[in-house]
Amino acid sequence: MKLFRKVRQVLIKKGNLKKYLLYAIGEILLVMIGILLAFQVNTWNDNRIKRSDELTIYKNLRDQITKDKTQIQSQKDYNNGHIVQFKYANEIIELNDKTKIDTLGKIAINLPTYSDFDRKGNIYETIMNSGEIKLLRHPRIIEGIRELEERYLLINRVENIHYDAIITYVIPNINHVVKFSTGEVQKPDNLYTLEFQNIILSLLRIMAEKDKNYNSTIDEIEIIIKLIDTELDANVD
Repeated sequence: MKLFRKVRQVLIKKGNLKKYLLYAIGEILLVMIGILLAFQVNTWNDNRIKRSDELTIYKNLRDQITKDKTQIQSQKDYNNGHIVQFKYANEIIELNDKTKIDTLGKIAINLPTYSDFDRKGNIYETIMNSGEIKLLRHPRIIEGIRELEERYLLINRVENIHYDAIITYVIPNINHVVKFSTGEVQKPDNLYTLEFQNIILSLLRIMAEKDKNYNSTIDEIEIIIKLIDTELDANVD
């Protein structure tokens, strides 16, 4: 700025108005360029900070839904193990095979057990309320998280239906038939009735629906994880 003032003073003393005007315009342009550069640097720095925060949110989301996937897979495996058992029980009843009464009794004491993901919390609602969602620029990831919450709710809804069926129909019908501590059958004929078979078939339908929901949710989680990994990999130096 001292240099600029000296140049202005020299031009004024010489009375060279044309050169002075050209100089003044040049000085104004230089100042404007400096201001624009400062704004650009500031904008770049703000974007860099926002991008860093966005990537941190993506990492946290990935960690959370990866844990959810592990839990869902565990419940899916547990559910499928019981599906195999209950299908076998249905075959025994259908064939009226009394030689397998002990096996049927042991399967019967597993009827009150069920898979339960029981997801607590709401990821999408949390990032909405915290304002973090404004930092996320990938619409498919945002939509995926929202859809994932709906899938979690559907899983929990079917699990609640399963629980209600156990409380309402299963336990009252086997409570006096099988000894829970050992699986010893007290009333063998009750396990071969149409009523008991229908209970097993009803549970199998509920469990098949649960398995379908588990699978679709795991698929959605894997899609979101891939999208997040792509975002993270794009910022690896």
